Amino acid sequence: MSSEGFLKEMQTIGEKFLLKLQKLPKADPVEIVSFCVVLLFIATVLLLMIIACSCCCYSCCSCDGRPDNRRRKIQVRPAAHS
Repeated sequence: MSSEGFLKEMQTIGEKFLLKLQKLPKADPVEIVSFCVVLLFIATVLLLMIIACSCCCYSCCSCDGRPDNRRRKIQVRPAAHS
């Protein structure tokens, strides 16, 4: 997908989202609840991604940004028999 197509698609999604937000005060209670469930799902996915990325970064690097060499595994090679 080209960048122009992607930007146009994002703009279309944004316009639909704004239209949905504008119609929300007049919507049925079921539609309001379903909209809130979708927003909650999106927020949960984003939060879990942030937590996963921070945990991954923390396990690779210590707090000061240097790699933690203590956790690095050392490969043991068999001794050469002569």
